[in-house]
Amino acid sequence: MSPIDAAIVRRKLGHLMTSLDLLRTVRTMTIVEFRADVWRRKGIERVLQEAIEAALDVNAHLIAELGIEVPDDYFGGFAKLSELGVLPNELAHALAPSAGLRNRLVHEYDQIDDAKVLTAVGTMVDLYPSYIQAIENHLAKLGL
Repeated sequence: MSPIDAAIVRRKLGHLMTSLDLLRTVRTMTIVEFRADVWRRKGIERVLQEAIEAALDVNAHLIAELGIEVPDDYFGGFAKLSELGVLPNELAHALAPSAGLRNRLVHEYDQIDDAKVLTAVGTMVDLYPSYIQAIENHLAKLGL
């Protein structure tokens, strides 16, 4: 991986960190509060989508840079990074379902379960910092 590639990964991780900061501010929101403000609800959904997409982009980038075929689905990117020793297996399996949430936010936006979105906020805030650290550790092992 060249330094410019590491810069791309870190830019995506920076976007993910910004998204996590935003999500922390709404973590304790109740379902009633979430549903009461459509603009805030849609904003939260968008921040979740962008955060997950940043991670999916990082996954695909790292896998491709290793010369390995990128999985056909986003879910598989987390598993592949686990197989390659980039992510701990338990973390990869805990994060992989977020790919499905991204797909629902993008393609099934008219059938979104508000409770699942709020649950996802907590999952993102709890788990994605470990993802960021694992990716940074991988880059450090490569001397980047």
